[in-house]
Amino acid sequence: MSNSIPFDRNKPYNHLPLLPPPDDKIITIDILKALNKANKALAELKGLAKKLPNQSMLVNTIALREAKASTAIENIFTTDDKLYKALTGEGSNLDSSAKEVLNYRKALWSGYALLKKKDGFSVDMMIKIYRDVKQLKDGIRPPETETVIMKRGTGQLGGIVVYTPPRGEKIIKQKLNNLIEFVNDDKKYNYDPLIKMAVMHYQFEAIHPFRDGNGRAGRILNILLMIHKQLLDVPILYLSAFIIQNKENYYNYLNKVTHQKSWNAWILYILEAVEETSKFTIKKINEIDRLFQRTVDFVEKKHPHMKREVIEKIFEQPFTSPQKLLGKNIKSVNTAKKYMGQLEKLKIMVPEKIGKEIVYLNVDLFNLLSET
Repeated sequence: MSNSIPFDRNKPYNHLPLLPPPDDKIITIDILKALNKANKALAELKGLAKKLPNQSMLVNTIALREAKASTAIENIFTTDDKLYKALTGEGSNLDSSAKEVLNYRKALWSGYALLKKKDGFSVDMMIKIYRDVKQLKDGIRPPETETVIMKRGTGQLGGIVVYTPPRGEKIIKQKLNNLIEFVNDDKKYNYDPLIKMAVMHYQFEAIHPFRDGNGRAGRILNILLMIHKQLLDVPILYLSAFIIQNKENYYNYLNKVTHQKSWNAWILYILEAVEETSKFTIKKINEIDRLFQRTVDFVEKKHPHMKREVIEKIFEQPFTSPQKLLGKNIKSVNTAKKYMGQLEKLKIMVPEKIGKEIVYLNVDLFNLLSET
């Protein structure tokens, strides 16, 4: 019945088909070949991350890169310099773009915590992610919210409607509940997790349950699904890097599923994204680890009594303040400042004044993370 109703971009897509799509649309020879490559690269990434002595160092750096790239997909840009400085200032004097990136990172971690607590996806989890991304307190779009997706135009009309998502809280919740069942129930819907992720991402975008921030919320759900299905232990895949470099295809293939029920190109796109960004993240992990080990060896020769956790802290993000070093074994700000001074003399850290505070830049780490 639903397939007999023609799609009209100017009308709410209330007949958006429920999941799953027909198997012959999402299980093809070329998809199975791409799936094998993507799973192999992802497994290598997961295994490599487990070998690191301090995973939090990696998680903090890569998760922030993912947050920055995912936010940039929505044409919200900030510089690495502003972003890392913002992290040292505990949120003071942030520009709006840096705030958006940090909100995304907060949403990623709150979703991760909920997933661990509840062991599965839920509408409440999706709402929580949306609220953290947008820093709002509402939830599912009310019926009176006439949301449309516009393509920017160059003429006086300013753009055209390319898609009108389902409208009505009951309809939206029905489709979300179907999506959640599809993701959570592996007995009823026995698909490879990466196939599920690709299908989920399209369906979430098509449902478009919130006023804004759906793209970012959907990309967070991608990472969480991989963790939920044990493809990753922690959110370290830099998936949005691929999307932002192939942004036109991202939207084109999404639209083709809606207009032509063409799942093949969309799923292949997502699988390629997983494979390529897994390889990219593996490369970054190896580079960060090599730089970290060289730094540890160098500092141990010059200052054998400096605590290893100091080096670990300066690798959690490129800009670090003395206050960030405080912890179980470093309780004095003066001690932290002494360590920073020693690292400055070794030319590992470079001081910079931000407002009234002096922060320190790990130049080599900053340059490494800035490479795309």
